Amino acid sequence: MQPSTPNTPVRSQGVSLITATAIVVANMVGTGIFTSLGFQVGDLPSGFTIVVLWAVGGLCAFCGALAYGELAAAMPRSGGEYHFLSRTFHPCIGFVAGWLSATVGFAAPIALAAMALGKYFAGISGVVSPVAVSLFAVVLVTVVHSLGVHVGARFQNVATWLKVALILVFIGAGMCVTNPQPVHFLPEPGDWKLITSPPFAISLVFVMYSYAGWNAATYIVGEIRNPQRNVPLAIGIGTFFVSLLYIALNAVFLHVAPMKELAGQVDVGHVAANYIFGQTGGRIMSGLICLGLISSISAMTWVGPRVTMTLGQDFRILAPFAICTSRGVPQVALLAQLAIVVILILTATFEKVLTYVQFSIQLCSFLTVLGLIVLRRTQPDLPRPIRCWGYPFTPIIFICISMWMMTYQMLRQPMESLAGLSTIAVGAMLYLLSPKKSTGV
Repeated sequence: MQPSTPNTPVRSQGVSLITATAIVVANMVGTGIFTSLGFQVGDLPSGFTIVVLWAVGGLCAFCGALAYGELAAAMPRSGGEYHFLSRTFHPCIGFVAGWLSATVGFAAPIALAAMALGKYFAGISGVVSPVAVSLFAVVLVTVVHSLGVHVGARFQNVATWLKVALILVFIGAGMCVTNPQPVHFLPEPGDWKLITSPPFAISLVFVMYSYAGWNAATYIVGEIRNPQRNVPLAIGIGTFFVSLLYIALNAVFLHVAPMKELAGQVDVGHVAANYIFGQTGGRIMSGLICLGLISSISAMTWVGPRVTMTLGQDFRILAPFAICTSRGVPQVALLAQLAIVVILILTATFEKVLTYVQFSIQLCSFLTVLGLIVLRRTQPDLPRPIRCWGYPFTPIIFICISMWMMTYQMLRQPMESLAGLSTIAVGAMLYLLSPKKSTGV
């Protein structure tokens, strides 16, 4: 059996296109852009190569967004990959994708954003424990979202657009620096060799983590007005906008700060801010980056429990996670996610969590986009209010880049990749052992 897809009428109330786009932007613009460059410049010491790296990531994300847009319009139900893969392949594959989202797919990125927040805040104060800051932030945001959907929506809008304004100020100020670094953004001898090298593919793991979140609106389809129109628009607009921001901001980081000082650093935004604004100004900008990271934590805290809630609606064993408060908040799922986030903050390191979770996320996205091609063949008469632009080339581009990246990650980072596959195996076992579906599936 497959998950039922209820008719989804055009809603006069619910999350607007602006808020849905804000959720996409907030899920994307967060930990990765303010941290991952430090893990790239050591093996790719070239301005042109770094820009190409982020452009390839943007191309991959945008092609994926186009595919997800068609799927969301054709099958408008909250749940993201869980819903799509259940309909396209088999409920077991969908369940595993939902299991990943419910356990680590959102909890791990929240933990990463909180860790980065703690690192940035510790760099400002010098006395507060980064772990304490991280824990305080995730608990505070969880409390805010427990107050209701509309409270969370208002908080999300304000936090997201403040973060975008911060990045635009950062880019503008960086371009005006009078003593730029001797970095070249046009190709030089050896650059094409770097682009085809294994470190480029591994660095793409960090880049794609930074772009992760472009599919965020598909997880809350049930709360968005006119989802068949607004979900694809939110995904496409948000992904394209963020791609431009990322390329420009990384160019600014390289333009103002020496690569040797950026290499290996988690708080690359703080390093660059010191060169743009001086020590005092750098602390102020780092404080604003902390606010931006709060926006990312908020977006993922909002979206993640909705996936768990959808699983709870379809599987008796997870039924408690489907319980909602009178304000529409899946409280049990929200608290379960918080517990996993706290455990990750207290027990794991930043880089290992990132590489572990990104392999699982990319694998689910790979299968989902592949499913678009499968559906075109197996269900040609399925109503598709919006079709993927550039089909079949755009989904093929996404599939090929994802395969290239995951292959090198398996070869170069086998332990983290195997950890991701182990989580998938646990999800498959849970599906086989669980009672068969309830009315939702």
